[in-house]
Amino acid sequence: MLLRPIKLVQIRTAVLSISLLVLAGGIGYWFGQHRVRVELGDSRDKIRVEVVNKATPLERRSIDFSLFWQVWEELERSYLDPDLIDPEKMVFGAIAGMTSSLGDPYTVFLAPSENRQTKENLSGSFYGVGIQIGYKDRQLAVIAPIKDMPAERAGLEAGDYILRIIDEGKGVDEETRGLALPEAVSLIRGDRGTTVTLEIFREGVEEPFDVEITRAEIVIPSVELAFLPVEAQEGKSIAHLQLRQFGERTGEEWDQAVSQILSRRAELVGLVIDVRNNPGGFLSGAIKIAGEFVRDGTVVVQQGRHGSETFRVEKPGRLTDIPIVVLMNEGSASASEIVAGALRDRLGAVLVGEQTFGKGTVQEAKDLSGGAGLHVTTSRWILPSGKEINDRGLTPDVEVSLVEEEEGEDEVDEQLEKAIEILVE
Repeated sequence: MLLRPIKLVQIRTAVLSISLLVLAGGIGYWFGQHRVRVELGDSRDKIRVEVVNKATPLERRSIDFSLFWQVWEELERSYLDPDLIDPEKMVFGAIAGMTSSLGDPYTVFLAPSENRQTKENLSGSFYGVGIQIGYKDRQLAVIAPIKDMPAERAGLEAGDYILRIIDEGKGVDEETRGLALPEAVSLIRGDRGTTVTLEIFREGVEEPFDVEITRAEIVIPSVELAFLPVEAQEGKSIAHLQLRQFGERTGEEWDQAVSQILSRRAELVGLVIDVRNNPGGFLSGAIKIAGEFVRDGTVVVQQGRHGSETFRVEKPGRLTDIPIVVLMNEGSASASEIVAGALRDRLGAVLVGEQTFGKGTVQEAKDLSGGAGLHVTTSRWILPSGKEINDRGLTPDVEVSLVEEEEGEDEVDEQLEKAIEILVE
């Protein structure tokens, strides 16, 4: 009579024991894949627990990280000054090295401070010298100086190569070869009133030279509009529409400019769209502006790894009946090249000026944990004609190179004069 209850108890005990073993194994595995740190605050009732997942994803289990951890442990054990060993910086540096191994200067990992600065670029206001920078032949270069900002006043020009960044106040003396773009931006920017020296190489100048620039607040208007009288036609004018960048302010400023143009439509002979020294910005702004002149159809094609996406005119434009000429130079890049190329391909617009920069790849900005970010090249731009922009740029239909005026001579914008001449012919 007692046999069955005894067996039942034994079975329950066995099941309980197995369950405890499984639970203990699960807990042990979890702790093996996570780091747990417990910190006590000022009082015993304030406890901070941090859990960091250090598990390797299943699809990456075949990658051997033993050398990485071997170097890490050797640095911790042997490096002369252990106070300089910062695990967070070491992780950020490792990730930055991983992205730079692709050889694409526009695919970069951004530490939280760098990610924050990058977002400021398109917000329209920050402290610095007022240049847009990028890469030519993998060397840091000036895409365009911003009008009336310190860099332009100091004499920097589009196409200048930046060989070295020197800032005695911050203890900086860095060669720029191989320097990530966000790091270069961080080194060049600084507090208002402080100075930074850039070592410059300029084509046509035999030796590199230094340019010292005093930092100031940089405010970037996206759109500037002026009405230029046509001498041969009384009461007639040409709208000169300068697009400085495609940023956060562009949409609102563009709509204001279009309203002014439409209010004076009867007197307009034509419109000069000026994207000189425009380094680009948001794709949405480029599509909107190109769509103001093109009635329908394709503006640009984004060709990616897994397929293509065609961007078309979103709604009928407001300026489709105005003759246009586009001004561009080597400081015109990315979104500004898309606008210029689309208007030539779709409308036959005449491009006047100089060869553009040739920035024709697309970077997707991803926000990561802890405020970090990743800019990764995901695709390239293809114009409606099927031509690519990257590393090629756009060749003007009418080439006009600006000639530096001798001191004392009146400054003449020969490129703008040529654009006006084409419109009034």
